[in-house]
Amino acid sequence: MIEGQRRLRADAERSIRTITEAAERVLAANPAATIEQIAEAAGVARTTVHRRFASREALITSMTRAAWEQIGAAVAAARPATAPPLVALHQATATILEIKSRWRFALDQPTDDPATVRSQQEVFAGCDLVLRRAQQEGLIRPDADLTWTRQVYLALINETMHGTPAPAGDPDALATRILDTLLHGVAPTSRP
Repeated sequence: MIEGQRRLRADAERSIRTITEAAERVLAANPAATIEQIAEAAGVARTTVHRRFASREALITSMTRAAWEQIGAAVAAARPATAPPLVALHQATATILEIKSRWRFALDQPTDDPATVRSQQEVFAGCDLVLRRAQQEGLIRPDADLTWTRQVYLALINETMHGTPAPAGDPDALATRILDTLLHGVAPTSRP
């Protein structure tokens, strides 16, 4: 590739990033926002948005795909197959909270996009792997249904992000709270 093509590709990637970040802000505030409103927030012409995305739906699909790819990378970086399970869960949870805070609108969108669905399945597989390892190490009851455990874990993350009042604090503290609730529940540590 020659230098001019690299510069053009970098410019196109910056343009796409600027548009998707603006779209996330605008659509999180107003899910009915138009391409024109998104373009204005991004500081680009409407034609620039249309050049990068065939439609509003294509833009949202691209945002959702990017968000799930970031979550997939966070799960992979937590090393669910090799790191101690509690460490992997904590690292993945803290990073996912950061990602979800940047992609609130996109991650709330239903999708049938094959690439996004594949990313979601990879995230769930990584979750299942680390939960299985946690169960093998005695952190989770041996008779616990791990599919249900994953669903509860993801619900705790979602509630942390969307619950009332809005979450405060750093992602590490929130991850600790989520994992404490998942692994220990809300019962007292010693029962009478």
